[in-house]
Amino acid sequence: MRTMPLQFWTFTTLAITCIAQPAIASQPAAAEPYADQALVEKYEETRTLMRKFGSESAPATKDGSFRLTTYNIENLFDANDDPTLTGRDDDADGTKPEHELIATAMAIHAIDADVICFQEIESEAALLEYRDNYLSDMGYNHVVSIDAGNSRGIENSVLSRYPISNFKNWPNKPLGGIHPEKYGKSKNWYAGEPIAFRRSPLMVDIEIPAADDSTWTLTLFVMHHKSGRFNTYWRDAEAQGTIELINGVLKAHPDRPIVILGDFNAESDADSIQAYINADFVDIFADHSKGTEIITHESGRRIDFLFGNKSAIDRMNTDTAFVYGTTARPEGTSWRDLETFEGYAADHYPVSVDLAN
Repeated sequence: MRTMPLQFWTFTTLAITCIAQPAIASQPAAAEPYADQALVEKYEETRTLMRKFGSESAPATKDGSFRLTTYNIENLFDANDDPTLTGRDDDADGTKPEHELIATAMAIHAIDADVICFQEIESEAALLEYRDNYLSDMGYNHVVSIDAGNSRGIENSVLSRYPISNFKNWPNKPLGGIHPEKYGKSKNWYAGEPIAFRRSPLMVDIEIPAADDSTWTLTLFVMHHKSGRFNTYWRDAEAQGTIELINGVLKAHPDRPIVILGDFNAESDADSIQAYINADFVDIFADHSKGTEIITHESGRRIDFLFGNKSAIDRMNTDTAFVYGTTARPEGTSWRDLETFEGYAADHYPVSVDLAN
């Protein structure tokens, strides 16, 4: 893996930024258990200089509310070689670098979510190792991460300060129809096979403490739709399949607050996104003017979403919704040119909103 030293960017590309813009004060660093203060300050300086999208800082959560976050953390693989992952999916060289683990943990500390939903986690063991080494001071005592049926081994996961009472997913659940012959102008690898979830949604019930010492249940559907320019048909099928699962929950619990959140690999005008809106789910940024502060991917796209049904939206303060910006590659530089560098966290940015207890 090719890693450029921080100094390279500081004295070349970043020098232009420093000259063109006034200095921006760094946020005070939290007392992270995983890195010395000098390293934290260095990575925060990198973020300040190389943040293209998202908010500079995370607002504090107000009394009487809790924070819900989704974050595609990008390939959280541990150092243990999984013998079931071979060939093009082999994870032997896929360990997430230490500097990325630190940078993602810095973002998570800054956001201070009560419930955080992840995409691209290798396993529960990998998530627990990450939590214990980098987030041990955050009170995430409740964990769910189960196999999603993906050939790369990645799954959807949840860390929570509140109890998890129920969870389920549907690995490789058939969605109806078969894959078309063509992928764009090329042959489709899956031609003729039944369409199924590429990575199953993860349904989780969280028990939220209320002001009167009772609890109420929040149901989350943590998503990671199929990626790829020519896989719109696959994402459409996954969206319809997810809506059917949600309707099953609502049939049993008509007033249940439900939030659908994660990496949808599609922008807001895509049919797969509109399917959720047509099912009476509301995009938390629906009333926000478009701008760089709500971009969720370093490519300049908004492809990570939080949707709530009416019961969930009634508890949300959508004015608190924000995307926390982390370091991005320099303009015109792709991951093929520069896989990673000191201060880089992930290609997606965490998206958050606060709800009333």
